[in-house]
Amino acid sequence: MTVQDKGQLDAQYGLLTDIAQEAGVSLSTVSKVVHRRRDVGAATRARVEELLARHGYVRPWERDHREPRQIITVFRDLSGPYTLEVVRGIVDAAGELGVDVVTGTTGRRSISQWLEECVALGAAGLIIVISMLAEEDQRRIVEQRLPVVLVDPLSAPSPEIPSIGVTNWSGARDAVQHLLGLGHTRIGMVAGRSHSLAGAARLHGYRAALEEAGIGYDPAIVRSTDFDYDEALAATLQLLRTEQPPTAVFAASDAQALGVLEAARQQGLRVPEELSVMSFDDTLVAAMASPPLSAVRQPFEELGREATRVLLQTAEGRPPASPRIELATKLVLRTSTSVARST
Repeated sequence: MTVQDKGQLDAQYGLLTDIAQEAGVSLSTVSKVVHRRRDVGAATRARVEELLARHGYVRPWERDHREPRQIITVFRDLSGPYTLEVVRGIVDAAGELGVDVVTGTTGRRSISQWLEECVALGAAGLIIVISMLAEEDQRRIVEQRLPVVLVDPLSAPSPEIPSIGVTNWSGARDAVQHLLGLGHTRIGMVAGRSHSLAGAARLHGYRAALEEAGIGYDPAIVRSTDFDYDEALAATLQLLRTEQPPTAVFAASDAQALGVLEAARQQGLRVPEELSVMSFDDTLVAAMASPPLSAVRQPFEELGREATRVLLQTAEGRPPASPRIELATKLVLRTSTSVARST
């Protein structure tokens, strides 16, 4: 955030706080009036509206469209290839629409604080990426009609809050079917955590492909980790040291797939001759890996554009036709997968 942005944020927050004090109401009540909620008494609403007008406050969605607009994008953290791709997609899409992007994390500032900041800054709305929304935050977003769009939420949100993701289940199923088509029947998986909607869907897609091929699910060659390199490295070393190690591994993200490649190197296994590796994401690092990774590609540019479009549309009072939007994935084949070796 620039010094100018910080100054504007402080001014907006201070203005709404002053109005709340002058009207003798809470900041939350002022926010409700700003977002035209119905659960504010007529007299209180009239008083707050009069003060908003007197102080020259203009709602973000009512401003002259020639003025620069801002949106806020919040991530759990800013590490890892996935985050870079999503940031780039949103910033590029926002730039095409003449919208500035303020980026932050939940490391030192909670979602609740970011919601306050969004109102105080006068931003058009908030895009929240891979985060767990508390019930209180969801209730506030819905009740105060705050323009919020979720990208790959960790838990199922309220249907009133739009969310955007990709076809995780079918993408994972396609990946495992590709490995099956190469003759692999002992396919391990480094999956995401079960609390992650995307991670769970990718694991279910993996299991569906095995079931359709008549192959039983073997938990001994499946490990769940965060979408993290170090955890995936440790988990894959465990898989490769089992009595019947897999001949192929499907990783639920590029970061995990890089951990799989390193585990294979440490175990002296050649990829793909002795171990095929398939990934999910297809961020920039997938093509740079050694060997380059076969992967399920997420349409990051389209993801960023759609999240930005839906957010601005919601800010203008036009919610999307469907609360959940899923963008199609596609398989990108490189040299980390090959025909299963004969035993």
